Amino acid sequence: MNEPIPEFKNEDEERAFWATHDSSEYVDWSKSRRVLFPNLKPSTRAISLRLPASMLDELRQMANQRDVPYQSLIKVFLRERIDMEHQRNFAVSEGRPPYKIKGKKG
Repeated sequence: MNEPIPEFKNEDEERAFWATHDSSEYVDWSKSRRVLFPNLKPSTRAISLRLPASMLDELRQMANQRDVPYQSLIKVFLRERIDMEHQRNFAVSEGRPPYKIKGKKG
């Protein structure tokens, strides 16, 4: 049986509590499930990324064909690849063969 989570007066008190306590003593993580918050706008951070000029030209051309800003297209491509990697890792953890990249052997 898990211990009840105490009531906190404020976030500072709660933060201090969790810094010194193990959540597994209070929460049965085996019953947890993933939750998505689709209406939350993710925070963004500006980064500097060096790309070969030819790659940037290709991205701009593809973005122009789709009538979207090239930075948005880069984010879409990155999201798709991250999702693909998550699926691959999940498949491997379940003992299934990972995806194969087209044109590559192995």
